[in-house]
Amino acid sequence: MKIIITGSLGHISKPLTEELVQKGHAVTVISSKSEKEKEIEELGATAAIGSLEDVDFLIKIFNGADAVYSMVPPANYLDHNLDLLAYYHNLGNNYAQAISHSGVKRLVNLSTFGGDLEKGNGILRGAHDVEEILNKLPEDIAITHVRPTSFFYNLYAYTNMIKEVGLIAANYGADDVIPWVSPFDIAVVVAEELLVPSTGRKARYIASEELTGSETAAILGAAIGKPDLKWIIVPDEQVQSSLEGIGMNPEIAAGMVEMYGSLHSGLLAEDYYRNKPAAMGNVKLTDFAKEFAAAFNK
Repeated sequence: MKIIITGSLGHISKPLTEELVQKGHAVTVISSKSEKEKEIEELGATAAIGSLEDVDFLIKIFNGADAVYSMVPPANYLDHNLDLLAYYHNLGNNYAQAISHSGVKRLVNLSTFGGDLEKGNGILRGAHDVEEILNKLPEDIAITHVRPTSFFYNLYAYTNMIKEVGLIAANYGADDVIPWVSPFDIAVVVAEELLVPSTGRKARYIASEELTGSETAAILGAAIGKPDLKWIIVPDEQVQSSLEGIGMNPEIAAGMVEMYGSLHSGLLAEDYYRNKPAAMGNVKLTDFAKEFAAAFNK
């Protein structure tokens, strides 16, 4: 198969590319960075250097492909001029145009848990809207929206807090159950979806392990030599102030607070629990904790 991968060589796209190449598929990886070309080609894939903002470029690269993996790259949350929802809408519409004009009939789109929600999910509203944009494509285009849960590597955001105050404080966690996921487990599911025949529209959730915030803190604490590490819940206003204090766009900070608040209330994961994956992924927090500890102790 000829498969197009977006996301350059990111957390998901790199292991996804490696797996697809190993299985003998012709893989093209889109990256905006020319310095990634050599690394992409060393994996046995073809590099397509260009911008996701360029619809004509996307149409050209998508043309003749059997399947496409689409994702919206992370934006700069410190940019006070960023309209995050508009950013998602723009790329969602670009993907829709490129799929429509190139004749691609199989799309696997990276969404998120909470992607089913039109409101109350904070910054994840953008992923919901991209799903809606893509779902308007003709019915003969098979689309799977993969919806991973909370990424293990998001825990790196608490590194300085742990070092400075000796705990994790957020407006979710503690006794809340958090479904965590590894990008490696996401890559496995995306590869599976790209390669199996499909029709219509569907959403598929991905998770590696379900742990409370306190259990998460205990595992990280054991790995970094802080066995008494705690995870506590603090008010929304405190989290908002903290995020703005590191320079985050206030509107995006509010979206982060709402997103995590919806995880605390249970809203964010309601549809996940109604449609849980048949099996958890293979990577567990104890595996990630080794990487976390190595970075923490540098």
